Amino acid sequence: MRFLSRLLRLTACAVLLGACAPERERADLVFIQSAEPETLDPALTSDQVSMRLSTSLFEGLCRVTQAGKPEPAMAERWDVSEDGKIYTFHLRAGTTWTNGQPVTAQDFVASWQRALHPDTGADYATLMHVIRGAKAYTEGTQKDFAQIGVKALDAKTLVVELENPTPYFIDLSAFVTLAPVPVATIAQHGTAWIKPANIITNGAYILEEWLLDDRIRLRKNPAYWDAANVKMATIEVKPVQDANTALSYFHTGQCDLLMDKGMLPPSLTQKLKQQSWFHTAPFLGTWFIRINVTRPPFNDPRVRQAFALAVDKKRIVEKITQLGELPAQGITPPGIGQGYQSPPGLDLNVAEARRLLAEAGFPDGRGFPRVEYLYIPLPIERNIAIELQSMWQEALGVTVNLTKQEQKVWLKSMRELDYHLCRSSWVGDYNDPSTFLDLFTTGNGQNRTGWANTKYDQFITAAAREADIPKRNLIFQQAEQTLVREEAAVIPVYSYVGVQFYRPEKLEGVQGNLIDDHPFRCMRWK
Repeated sequence: MRFLSRLLRLTACAVLLGACAPERERADLVFIQSAEPETLDPALTSDQVSMRLSTSLFEGLCRVTQAGKPEPAMAERWDVSEDGKIYTFHLRAGTTWTNGQPVTAQDFVASWQRALHPDTGADYATLMHVIRGAKAYTEGTQKDFAQIGVKALDAKTLVVELENPTPYFIDLSAFVTLAPVPVATIAQHGTAWIKPANIITNGAYILEEWLLDDRIRLRKNPAYWDAANVKMATIEVKPVQDANTALSYFHTGQCDLLMDKGMLPPSLTQKLKQQSWFHTAPFLGTWFIRINVTRPPFNDPRVRQAFALAVDKKRIVEKITQLGELPAQGITPPGIGQGYQSPPGLDLNVAEARRLLAEAGFPDGRGFPRVEYLYIPLPIERNIAIELQSMWQEALGVTVNLTKQEQKVWLKSMRELDYHLCRSSWVGDYNDPSTFLDLFTTGNGQNRTGWANTKYDQFITAAAREADIPKRNLIFQQAEQTLVREEAAVIPVYSYVGVQFYRPEKLEGVQGNLIDDHPFRCMRWK
C-alpha cells in the first residue's frame, strides 16, 4: 500500500522508540487520543478527552449505550410525576464503590452539592440548573442545600425536583457531571484524590496507572454491577498529538482504536476514506471560533461581524477537512432534536465585511492592531489556522498571528479569556438545542467569550419554560440569531463528522452516534 509505506517512513523513529521501550503486558485494548486528560474529576471535566476516561471510572443514575442512548445504571428504574417535574430514582441493589462501601442516594446528594457549590468551579454546574433552586445555590443566593430539589428518601431512593419539565433530564442523568464521587476521599486527599493510589470509583473500570504524557491504564472493576458484560479487562490510553505517529501505531498493531477527529493526516484523507477500517458518521458537533469580546477591537460587534463575514466556510470543508462536513449556519448542528433548525447565519460576504470594518474605524485594515488566533497542535488545526489567517488578510487587510498551545494550556487560556480569537468546538451532551445554546448565557462556565447579553439570557430562560415545542424552537431561533448574527460572539464554521479507526472484523461495540460517545465497557473482540 503506497501511502502506508510513505507514512511508515515518516514515522520510523516513533515506531523504533516504541519497539525499544521496556516490555510490559499489552492491554486488551490500546486506545490513542490526541491529548493528556485535563482531569478525571467528574465535576471538573469539560473536554471530550477527559470525559472518555472519567465516564469509564464513574457511573451515574444512567449510563450511555454504544448507540449513544441513556439506559438504567446506578438507578434500575425511576418514576416521573404527571407534571414532569419530579423524578424518583430507585437505586440498584448491591452497587458498591471500589472500597466495598455501598453506593447510596446520599452519595448523589453530596456529589451534586459539591458540583453545584461555587467554590468547586465546575464549568458544567449550569447544566444542573434545571433542578429546583440549583442556580441560586451556585450563585450563592441560597446557601442551604436542604432547600434545593435533591433529596435522599432513604439509602436507595433519590428524589429530584426540577424547575420546569425537562424532556432531556434522563439524558442528563447519564452525563458525567451528575455521577457520584467519593466525597470523604476528596476531603481526605484534596486534589490528589484522583491519583491511582487514592482514587475510589464506582464505574466499569479502576484507575491502575497514570504516567503523565505516557499512558493511562484502566483495569476492569470486579465489583461493578455489570462486570459480567465488560469484556476488555485492561485498557491503555496513550496521548499522541502527531497524526502520522498515531496512524503508524495503528498500522503496526501498537494500538487498536483511534477516535479523535484531529488524528487524521490531512494529506492522506482521500486515501484513508477508502479503507475498510476507516469509519465516519455524523454527530451533534460544531467547529467554531470563539471571540474574546472583552478585548479591543473585538469589543465592537461590527469588528466581530466583519471577521465572520470574511470566513469562507465552504473552502475550509472542501479544501481541508474533506469528510463531507456541512458549513455551519449556526452553533447548533443539523439533526438536533425537537425538530430544531438554526436560522441563517453570517455567510461569506467580503464587501460587507470591509464596510463594517471601515465603519468600526479600520478602513482596509489600517490602524488595526495585531491580534492572535489560538489553536491546538494537530495538523488539521494548523491547516485551518493558516487558511483563516490568509482569509482575514486578503479580505480585511489585517494581520492575525497564529499561536499554538497544548490542549491544557489552550483550555486555560479560554477560561481566563487570555486570547483574541480561538479555535473551539462543542459536542452535544444530549440531543436538544439547549445543549448548544445554553452555553452562552451570562456566567455559564462554558461561555469563555466574556459575552453577556440580557436579551439572549431572557430568550434562553423563556425557552426553558415553554412546553410547546414549536414555540420553544422559535424562541431558540431568536436567541441563536442574537448570538451568531447580531452580536457575532462566535463564528460557526462547520458541523462535525465523527471518525473512528478500527478493524470491524475484529473489534465490535464501536458505533457512530449523535453524541460521539463510545464507552469502553461496550467493546469486545470477536
